[in-house]
Amino acid sequence: MTEPTDADGDTTGPLPAEASPPAGPRRALSAVLRDLRAVDGALYAAVAATPTPTLDRALRRLSHAADHSKISLSIAAALALGGPRPRRAALCGVGAVAVASASANLLGKRLVRRARPDREAARVTVDRHVPMPTSASFPSGHTASAVAFATAVGVVLPAAAVPLGALAGAVGYSRVHTGVHYPGDVVAGVVLGIASAATALTAVAATEVPGGRAVGRRR
Repeated sequence: MTEPTDADGDTTGPLPAEASPPAGPRRALSAVLRDLRAVDGALYAAVAATPTPTLDRALRRLSHAADHSKISLSIAAALALGGPRPRRAALCGVGAVAVASASANLLGKRLVRRARPDREAARVTVDRHVPMPTSASFPSGHTASAVAFATAVGVVLPAAAVPLGALAGAVGYSRVHTGVHYPGDVVAGVVLGIASAATALTAVAATEVPGGRAVGRRR
């Protein structure tokens, strides 16, 4: 015997649940992010657990010296005492630092709001400790500023690219070594730093005319 139907031909039984939108891509993205966080945490823990007594104090001092971009600004001041090309490199570098710092602290950290690593739980040795910042962890502002400066100056002064790039890399690693950032925060800082340098270089180039003369400058 068939079930009775209404005038439209529908059965009088319970209506089927509405089909939910496909969750495949969203679920896959969530799984990928979860795996990346797991790798990030594992790398942080591996660095924390690796004894490096010779490096600990040196990297702690480097991380502290990079606060507020003191290293980059000191180098920029030295470059500014040189000829036109070093001065232009200093200008581009300082501009890149400004863009990177603003982007990291006013945009990135406020949007992501990632908590800082639990340094005590990871048993990071006290010899590595620098003050734990109160700001969000993502991205690493120290790394973004150091990479931005190295990239911008390196484009104008190619001879400085390798040493400044190595210094920026050491600053970025020091933030993981001292326990205040995850490696993923540093990677994001690198990307942000390169983008900030490109922005600063474009802005400086826009103020110049062919021949290297600033707009508005007369012979």
